Formats: sequence, C-alpha cells, structure tokens
Amino acid sequence: VQLQASGGGLVQAGGSLRLSCAASGRTFSSYTLGWFRQAPWKERELVSAINWSGSDTYYADSAKGRFAISRDNAKNTVYLQMNSLKPEDTAVYYCAASLGLPESMVGYVSWGQGTQVTVSS
Repeated sequence: VQLQASGGGLVQAGGSLRLSCAASGRTFSSYTLGWFRQAPWKERELVSAINWSGSDTYYADSAKGRFAISRDNAKNTVYLQMNSLKPEDTAVYYCAASLGLPESMVGYVSWGQGTQVTVSS
C-alpha cells in the first residue's frame, strides 16, 4: 500500500488541523494505520493508530483528549483531527501502515512522506 499524507501547516497554539492520509491499493482495509511524528532532535513517536475496522484505537498520552483518529475504508483514507494544538506538537507527521495491533509500534511496513505541522505560541 502506498500512502500520501497532507493537511499540515502553520497554526497558532489552541488551533486545530486535520491531517489526511490517502492510500492506494485494494488491501487498504486490511491494515492498521498509524500516525507518527518526529521533531528535530527527538525520536519518532507513535501518536495514534487505528485498526482495520476502526473498532480499536491507540493514543499516546500526549494526544489523549486532543487528537482523534478515524478512517474511511471506502475512500482509502485515514484522518487525524488535532485540536488544542500546542507548540510541542510541532513536528513532521507521517502516516504508516501495519499488519499489527494499534498499540504496537513495530510492524509498520509502508510509510508516507511527512507533512509539517508547526504550532506557534
């Protein structure tokens, strides 16, 4: 599966953004989809993930209560709604596909290009 992320941008603290990740390939609905982020000088972090049906999700502590992941298998797209953004959310965000469970950080087999999210204070 090939992935294409979009929706990043510059937003003020407290604002919102919705990231989208469009996939090509007929097996999209078989995959767990995850959103990772990586800020300069920091390790890559799994922010959120959703299983193939949308019935199981994972959120990092930093994302709980502010971010919401969803997917539309008919459109081969996964979304990350990010609210109450903070400067520390600034990073390049990547979508990725896995055959594992949402809470697992390993097993991601396909990655999209990143989209930059910058939150100003």
